[in-house]
Amino acid sequence: MKQIIKQDGWEALREFTDARIALGRSGNSIPIQKELEFRLAHAHARDAVHSVMDVDALIDALKIYKLPVLALSSQVTGRAQYLQRPDLGRLLDMTSASMVAEFSAPNDLAIIIADGLSATAINQNLLPLLAVLVPKLVSVGLQPGPMSVVQQARVAIGDPIGDGLQSKVALVLIGERPGLSAPDSIGAYITYHPKAGLTDESRNCVSNIRPKGLSFERAADTILYIILESLKRKLSGTLLKNNAGSIGNSF
Repeated sequence: MKQIIKQDGWEALREFTDARIALGRSGNSIPIQKELEFRLAHAHARDAVHSVMDVDALIDALKIYKLPVLALSSQVTGRAQYLQRPDLGRLLDMTSASMVAEFSAPNDLAIIIADGLSATAINQNLLPLLAVLVPKLVSVGLQPGPMSVVQQARVAIGDPIGDGLQSKVALVLIGERPGLSAPDSIGAYITYHPKAGLTDESRNCVSNIRPKGLSFERAADTILYIILESLKRKLSGTLLKNNAGSIGNSF
């Protein structure tokens, strides 16, 4: 049976978004090709959730920045538990907590790299992002502490790490929950004076960092802006958003 695909005014908008719009119709259903593309995207998203961060390769690549690199783990013991127990993904295991304590010394910024819900995002996009971001951080005189690479981690893992390292600001770069058009997106979370007990309103987020989303250059500029404002105002999260005005117009 021949497919009849009808288009409407939405078709012109497809070039501006990866969202599934203007798919056309075949009778009362969408075309087979679009159905197959949906299933493939869903498979990529599931694969991203269960992907594994290449810790050894990352640590080796991070040596270029001449900072100590800590290989840490949350209290999660496996991927199934990670998905079921977010609370454990926010806490360091005993070995990691001891390692952080050994490197404790006052610094401006803790850079924390976490697999999150898409290690694929970290494996593919972290190093290009850092190549743009770190020189910007150094250019304004920030003194980073050790970098941390954390497995089975949630965003709030930055609180005990930043607190333990005596960092003024914690920057968590983490694989975001994959969508059907974005299994490789990094989120950047900035927290001033990280410490146990903080909640999400204490953080600023820069989301959708990937080649087909927010570019590495624009993301690095926005992250730098938030960090500098956070240090100047001695706060982060919703209060910083209210005081900072439009971040997008600052560059």
